[in-house]
Amino acid sequence: MTNKQFRLAARPVGVPKASDWKLGEEEIPTPVDGEALIKNEFISLDPAMRGWMNEGKSYVPPVELGAVMRAAAAGKVIASKHQDFAVGDAVEGVLGVQQYAISNGRGLRKVDTKLAPLSAYLGGLGISGLSAWFGLFEVGQPKPGETVLVSGAAGAVGSTVGQLAKIHGCRVVGIAGGAEKCAFIRELGFDGAIDYKAEKLSDGFRRELPKGIDIYFDNVGGDTLDAALTRINLHARVVICGAISNYNATEKPKGPSNYLSLLVNRARMQGFIVFDYLKKYPETYQALSKHYAEGKLKLRETVVEGFETFPDALLKLFTGENTGKLVLKI
Repeated sequence: MTNKQFRLAARPVGVPKASDWKLGEEEIPTPVDGEALIKNEFISLDPAMRGWMNEGKSYVPPVELGAVMRAAAAGKVIASKHQDFAVGDAVEGVLGVQQYAISNGRGLRKVDTKLAPLSAYLGGLGISGLSAWFGLFEVGQPKPGETVLVSGAAGAVGSTVGQLAKIHGCRVVGIAGGAEKCAFIRELGFDGAIDYKAEKLSDGFRRELPKGIDIYFDNVGGDTLDAALTRINLHARVVICGAISNYNATEKPKGPSNYLSLLVNRARMQGFIVFDYLKKYPETYQALSKHYAEGKLKLRETVVEGFETFPDALLKLFTGENTGKLVLKI
């Protein structure tokens, strides 16, 4: 048996293409003292992966050419010489786009598959849930009764943000593409939905946001961010989580032309990285799991099967084909 891996072969220009990847095989590694061998079952597909493929300074070093593509994954321990992990343990961590991975235990988390399916720990009970929680509560600092607008609302992070804001007592409106996705976020309890494919954002804002926006949680950037700035209230908070509309751009994106609304409204726009809150991971995982166990947090996945479909599966993030968390089932 061998370990299949996708390695980065070239820096993409625009949308990643098949030649940017190299599918290879090597022997399955054997753990030494202090290591565990994991057989990956699911690989997380996240917008951030597109940024990791670019050369240049960022919040983490870029993936080196020739290296296994960085990705979170979940699987089972099949051999172990690590005191904290036993054969049969279900785990998740940054294990890469490969069928088998060696871990020294750093960043590897044991998960409870009796509470939720293994793949859930890559989504709302994993990094997507952490991103939603820290962006909303640490940066957005919502108060009950405030209005929260979420872009990319039918995605893994956006759908979780909306549900957490509702649990907190906020009014929540989501921006999503298509009638099916808008119906999905309404099922989750969103108070309103704006279909950017069927109407102008300005029309949707007038209908769904008559009292303006107190918190805008942005996963999209570009024109959507610019439009939202026209509706923010006094002392609003704009949370910058992502900007998927710009990730495959071949030209430098334009900054928001409506940024002076931040000045007029004495508002705050702040980006964040989930790693900033590393010390709070354990308590946040517990809180997310509690909401899930109580039925207050609902999760949806789009699952693509087959390890070798990875290059095409990743592109679904940028064509809007996924609802909820996008995962690759090996």
